Amino acid sequence: MEKTLKPMSGYLALVICLLLIGVSVYLFIIGVNDRIENNISYLIISIVCFCLTFFFMKGLMIIQPNHSRVLNFFGKYVGSVKDNGLFFINPLYSSQKISLRSENLQGQTLKVNDKMGNPIEIAVVMVWKVGDTYKAAFDVERYSDFVKMQSEAEVRHLAMSFPYDNLEDDHAPITLREGGEKINSILEQELTDRLSKAGIIIQEARISHLAYASEIAGAMLQRQQATAIVAARTKIVEGAVGMVDLALKKLSEENIVELDDERKAAMVSNLMVVLCGEKAAQPILNAGTLYN
Repeated sequence: MEKTLKPMSGYLALVICLLLIGVSVYLFIIGVNDRIENNISYLIISIVCFCLTFFFMKGLMIIQPNHSRVLNFFGKYVGSVKDNGLFFINPLYSSQKISLRSENLQGQTLKVNDKMGNPIEIAVVMVWKVGDTYKAAFDVERYSDFVKMQSEAEVRHLAMSFPYDNLEDDHAPITLREGGEKINSILEQELTDRLSKAGIIIQEARISHLAYASEIAGAMLQRQQATAIVAARTKIVEGAVGMVDLALKKLSEENIVELDDERKAAMVSNLMVVLCGEKAAQPILNAGTLYN
């Protein structure tokens, strides 16, 4: 479990280190002077001050903004420092740098099968950062590699959980192509669950590329076009039938003309041709009757 530490400021330790360096140099100069008695003692004290300087300097630690240090004492977790600045810690502590900045991950395009078994190409882009330094440092081997592998596994799982579109599954509540924010929300939540064991926070996750695989893209495009044409024709026929029914009712209600069944059939046929035809109908004058 992460434990946040607030170590003491390192400016006082830095001043002490500078003073020790000055004392060490001064005593060394005195010690090498042959005219001064007990110069060996000065040299020994100078060396001791010099060693103390390096020992205390090892405890100085500079943390940049949005960075952290995980501290260990002979294999035991001590805590994490997330503040930025100059600090002084126990010189015997070992530290590990961990960035707290947000990072982008552009996943590679994967070829997988959707829920209906159709091969598709899918890729995601995500923004993530380290939230728990203890988990990132100790619960996984390399948290950056862990993020890459688990995000790829989640993309494959997402693609296999939903159909690409509703051409084959008319009752699918969510599809990859039309899911929009719902699909992105599901992706973000599942990535959060997968990566929480490494202390990773998912800030945003979105599908950046989605298409049928190249081997079936042409066939699926033709299928989509045919479906669109059928849907449009169905709408046209429904409208034409309504207009024909309205015309017959108006003619009958206002007693404009009396039509028997044969004339009604002919009128319906002509109106359907005019209303459902792709091109404008050409008028033809008929000087006779249906019976001559």
